[in-house]
Amino acid sequence: MLPHSDDTQSVNLTRRQEDILTRIIRAYSQSPEPVSSKLLVEQEGLSVSSATIRNEMSQLEELGLIAQPHTSAGRIPTEAGYRYFVKHLLGEKGLTSAEESRIAEKLQTQPLATEQWMSQAATILARTVQSAAVVTPPVAETSRFKHLELISIQGRLVLMVLVLHQGSVHQQMLTLADPTPQAGLSEAAARINAIALDLSSNDLRGRSVQLRLLEREIIELAADVMDRADSSHVRLVYREGLSDVIGAFPRSEGAQQIVRVVEERALLNTILAELLSPLINEVQVLIAGNGRWDELNQLSLVFSRYGISGQATGAVGVVGPTNMNYHRAVSAVSFVSGLMSSMLSSAFEDTPETPPGE
Repeated sequence: MLPHSDDTQSVNLTRRQEDILTRIIRAYSQSPEPVSSKLLVEQEGLSVSSATIRNEMSQLEELGLIAQPHTSAGRIPTEAGYRYFVKHLLGEKGLTSAEESRIAEKLQTQPLATEQWMSQAATILARTVQSAAVVTPPVAETSRFKHLELISIQGRLVLMVLVLHQGSVHQQMLTLADPTPQAGLSEAAARINAIALDLSSNDLRGRSVQLRLLEREIIELAADVMDRADSSHVRLVYREGLSDVIGAFPRSEGAQQIVRVVEERALLNTILAELLSPLINEVQVLIAGNGRWDELNQLSLVFSRYGISGQATGAVGVVGPTNMNYHRAVSAVSFVSGLMSSMLSSAFEDTPETPPGE
């Protein structure tokens, strides 16, 4: 698991420096106040002197991993510091076995892939991480052809009704080069249906060479409809915990950012399209926009793709301030994503095959 981009590749820390950075991040996630060397000695239990800690903190500051917001104040983590921590220092899982058992029990009591199932997943994540949680339903990664009908309207005008495997139905008026009777249109549709089942738009175009001119024209138009369906698809979004996390932002700008990300479906889908790894259950972390999205500079996103690779996938994750508890967030998102994928895979494997001729 890696942050979405990495500006810490050339940084090499000693074990003591990594320990101090970890403790600063941990303390700052609990209370967003600058962390002093005195606090690290008294509350974090470091067994070295305050002078030694101050020297190490100066080194971490020179490396850009922490910053001193005010003279004589303590230090706070920087975006680079968070990224180093996420990449190198997360360590063991942030959930107990008991917590994982409770999460599994709650999620497994809901009907699979329903609104209740996804809402429950969002609720579980929001309460576990104390952040806003987002879940999108599993959808086909690429549109697949299921059935096509051609209906003569008048003269050269024809209505094409295209049904895709994810259940969507698309209608489009076509103007053919020559008038074609309904019987001819029905024959053309039958030939296309015989060779096109389960094909993607690219595969559909490849099969058209074996058909007549009229059928090739219809297939090209159907493939164009499928391409548009893929490019314009906007996922449903199930949300939880937004109102509870807004107060975690010291400035209104951060609260406005998280509301926009969670509530504006098009923006969230754009971010997820770039953030999510194509691999199932691989957690990705986006910290302060990583220089890509200025409108996210107060936020961190922890997300994973879940589902069945090559068939249907969704997204699950949390959104919160940059001082979120990454240890817990990454562990929770990873566990819930893996659990949802496992449940979907088991259900898919148990689905009986349709007998021939049905």
